[in-house]
Amino acid sequence: MAFNMATGSRPAREARGAGETVARQPAFEWLARAGLVSRGVVYGIIGVLAVKLALGDGGKATNQQGALRTIVEQPFGKVLLVVVAIGLAGYALWRLVRAAIGHGPEASDSGFDRLSGLASGIAYGALLVTAIGILAGSGGGSGHPDKATAGVLDWTGGQVIVVLAGLVMIGVGAYQGYKGVSRNFLEDSKTERMTPETERAFTVLGVVGHLARMVVFVLIGWFLIRAAIDFDPNKAVGLDGALAKLAHNSYGPVLLGIVAAGLIAFGCYSLADARYRRI
Repeated sequence: MAFNMATGSRPAREARGAGETVARQPAFEWLARAGLVSRGVVYGIIGVLAVKLALGDGGKATNQQGALRTIVEQPFGKVLLVVVAIGLAGYALWRLVRAAIGHGPEASDSGFDRLSGLASGIAYGALLVTAIGILAGSGGGSGHPDKATAGVLDWTGGQVIVVLAGLVMIGVGAYQGYKGVSRNFLEDSKTERMTPETERAFTVLGVVGHLARMVVFVLIGWFLIRAAIDFDPNKAVGLDGALAKLAHNSYGPVLLGIVAAGLIAFGCYSLADARYRRI
């Protein structure tokens, strides 16, 4: 038994060693910070388009994939998207390495942080694949949650799985809200290097941005649960669908405008985080 345990743990030790080597590289920090910039750009575009939609100025509700397509449609769009894709690769690598070894050059993670990092790394890795697909001219995939939900609902126990996925999304949203209200995101930042004015602005952006993310994640989770209960995959929505649902409610443009402004704030927070984050 001892032999088997030792043999089984060897790949884990080797993987951890490889992660430690990567984390010590100077380029690792730069890639991580570039990733935070890319995250900020993506959320900023989503927020700006949603604000334009709320104002009736020709905007649209979009998600991360839609933001990437918006980038490539701009002058020198492919060059810009390549830069963003490099940042996404850096962000995914940073989160996955932190999940694997539990720390970076400047900070360490709890068990929950490592799980969160794993999920985030996988999500941004998928977004990187989308960016590569767009650059290659394949469109990067559809990304429609109703199609994915329809497939899962056809599985044995599919309704339970979709409900659990919805509860997870609501839990993620609640955690985002907790981070915003408690301001514990400041623990990951080098506030000692900020002026008082910078710290106040950084805090406001972080609070507003995390609360906006709470709203959209909770909405996504809620509509997943409704899709499972009603056995109707068309009720499942992604980020773009959640923003569109806000627009169609009473006081929709006002609510959408507030959340959209919050997403822009999160984008700005991410840009500032690229400067001050403990990697």
